[in-house]
Amino acid sequence: MTAKHLKPADYLKKILNARVYDVAQESPLELAKNLSRRLHNQVLLKREDQQPVFSFKLRGAYNKMAHLTPAQLKKGVICASAGNHAQGVALGASKLGTRAVIVMPTTTPQVKIDAVKALGGEVVLHGESYSDAYNHAVTLEKKQGLTFVHPFDDPEVIAGQGTIAMEMLRQHQGPLDAVFVAIGGGGLISGVANYIKAVRPEVKVIGVQMNDSDAMIQSVAAKKRVTLPDVGLFSDGTAVKLVGEETFRVARGLVDEYMTVDTDSVCAAIKDIFVDTRSIVEPAGALAVAAIKQYVATHKTKGQTFAAILCGANMNFDRLRFVAERAEVGEEREALFAVTIPEERGSFKRFLETIGSLPGGPRNVTEFNYRMSDATKAHVFLGLTAHGKGESGKIAANFGKHGFEALDLTHDDLAQEHIRHMVGGHSPLSQDERLLRFTFPERPGALLKFLSLMRPGWNISLFHYRNQGADYGRILVGIQVPAKDDKAFAKFLDTLGYPHVEETNNPVYRLFLRG
Repeated sequence: MTAKHLKPADYLKKILNARVYDVAQESPLELAKNLSRRLHNQVLLKREDQQPVFSFKLRGAYNKMAHLTPAQLKKGVICASAGNHAQGVALGASKLGTRAVIVMPTTTPQVKIDAVKALGGEVVLHGESYSDAYNHAVTLEKKQGLTFVHPFDDPEVIAGQGTIAMEMLRQHQGPLDAVFVAIGGGGLISGVANYIKAVRPEVKVIGVQMNDSDAMIQSVAAKKRVTLPDVGLFSDGTAVKLVGEETFRVARGLVDEYMTVDTDSVCAAIKDIFVDTRSIVEPAGALAVAAIKQYVATHKTKGQTFAAILCGANMNFDRLRFVAERAEVGEEREALFAVTIPEERGSFKRFLETIGSLPGGPRNVTEFNYRMSDATKAHVFLGLTAHGKGESGKIAANFGKHGFEALDLTHDDLAQEHIRHMVGGHSPLSQDERLLRFTFPERPGALLKFLSLMRPGWNISLFHYRNQGADYGRILVGIQVPAKDDKAFAKFLDTLGYPHVEETNNPVYRLFLRG
């Protein structure tokens, strides 16, 4: 029976007979207590991030290989992948005692190459993209008589992924309103939808894609497979330009609904998952949770039960900084502004007092970047804690009422990714400037204490602060102190009592900041 003629009943049989547990484990289905409380709906997390290769992919890969003939296994298997599928194939081949050739783009991070080699895979680096690697793998497949293990477009691979739904419905036999599933090429959602619609058709299956990698959504809308010219790479596990033929057929027939999520909401979801599980999933692994939050906000649901498949946790460590930075904005727990302040003595202090009196109670300053550049106006890049969605516009309006012109930058990508790190430069106005690094206690009033102890004749010419989530904040300050006030300035630092390092003679300061 060809894939084109497989019905949900056929897939149900394949899923029930799938061989995955030689390598995969039955992953837990856990209640996300904090998220459930916040959303007023029950949120269940299917922990595929806990598989031996930190992803669901080994299920489908192994099931495909376990169904090969002894003659095929003797020759070996091949795949093209730079990620989780590569590790799944390598582990499965090792278990079955067969050769595995993994073709990866030359741009693949070393950590992923090493992980595949550690599992016994033979790595071949070719081309700069997945497409280049795939074409080379097809050539090697024919040349060496290997069997190609597709990452998603294969009935045996789909059936292997379907075992996740089989476990979920066994683990949770109570009410279940919807299951949210990330979509890349479509193998996972095809397996999940086939099982759920065969066993519990009343449960909704909702597919989730990144707003810049929505090949399945566009294909379903067009009623034919659509190739995207390019895809966003933040969620690299779902960055697929063309979905599978079979996965398109299945998803188009069985998936109830599709949603897209953006980068900031995925970063916020990674944080939500961490708060509940103390585990860090990769962006693709958080798509389903981001979608549940969006679904609840849109449909105003209460008391329903939703399940999210955390499909992977192969996160590059160096990406965590970006995720942490954007998570607060994604949840709108941080609001960003460009504020114009009169360049006159006392205005800085008056501005801080305005922040302290904003509606909604006290707010922490999360970021403060300023460099003297104009004799009459100061432009400040400001971050503040926010209490919920849509609040940043109201805060900006409140600043305006107090005489501080404010531009809301909360949803401005240029500001978030670049400008916040570039506020500064040389200033011809900063004569007698002394540069100091301080460690401030991270509590309200610490900055006001600093300003209150300063002499009225001294002027702040540079200020940089970013909350790092610790008990102490690190702050860089430029203060214009005439030479005659050196003793008084030393006494001020002593009275202040905050640990500090003077950087006035640091060559980096002279190169980039000094006037």
